[in-house]
Amino acid sequence: MTGKKFARSTSNRVLGGVLGGISNYFDWDANLVRLVFVVLSVMVGFFPLPLAYVLAWMLIPDDKHLDSSDADVRRDVTPEDHD
Repeated sequence: MTGKKFARSTSNRVLGGVLGGISNYFDWDANLVRLVFVVLSVMVGFFPLPLAYVLAWMLIPDDKHLDSSDADVRRDVTPEDHD
């Protein structure tokens, strides 16, 4: 997993993008991550996990705020024309 940066998802979000960012980072299904989050929230008493979600929402940057050096940059790979 070298080169990957953990960030909140801007394209796969329902509320803040935290769970979408987790699913993007680990290449998991986002709906499965959301389902596990809801089930665990109910099992542990609804307060700790949503609080952790809000803290993660405040601390983890959006994926659009990553430096261009951190993002995958695609460039034209055609050779230059030399006259």
